[in-house]
Amino acid sequence: MSELANAIADLKEDEVKQIVKNKIDSGVSPMSIVDECRQGMEIVGERYKNKEYFLGELIMSGEIFKEAMATVEPRLTAGQSGKPLAKMVLGTAKGDIHNIGKDIVAILLKAAGFEIYDMGIDVAPEVFVNKLKETGAPILGMSGLLTPSFESMKLTVQAVEAAGLRNKVKIIIGGGIVTEVVRKYVGADAFTDDAPEGVELCKKLAGAVK
Repeated sequence: MSELANAIADLKEDEVKQIVKNKIDSGVSPMSIVDECRQGMEIVGERYKNKEYFLGELIMSGEIFKEAMATVEPRLTAGQSGKPLAKMVLGTAKGDIHNIGKDIVAILLKAAGFEIYDMGIDVAPEVFVNKLKETGAPILGMSGLLTPSFESMKLTVQAVEAAGLRNKVKIIIGGGIVTEVVRKYVGADAFTDDAPEGVELCKKLAGAVK
């Protein structure tokens, strides 16, 4: 594991800032920095699951990650111009406040050329639908790490249908406990539990709705 991944995993905020700055100054690829940060967050997730870390550490790691991404993100999108690959509405489903996975996916999607409308956490079905109507985005992404979010995801899909948008919008769900069974229950078009894979799936979905 890299020095940066370990610094994030060990919650060393100042060290993370310095390493990220040094890497940028040295011309290291921004995507490489994002990937190292993602690996660090995966370690945090494992420690949380194993009860080595608790909610306070999880929140702190999220803040450290956000600071690192705020430095890296402008470099990720610096070379982009013209029309975005696709618009996408993104958020953590109602009943869930986990945002680390969603934030990582948002960064990777922006780097891939997507225009992202991030609705945040605990997002109600009608909020997703209103944003889809407002933006005309052809893709909706919902994340969740708690089982109650599955019902909310299902209700959101039903709300998209009721609004007459289902044939215009592809829906992808993600999270560490999301499976094919959950995808079928929710009524989504695709699912993933891996951020880079999620980006590739979104690219395919974007091609399917153009």
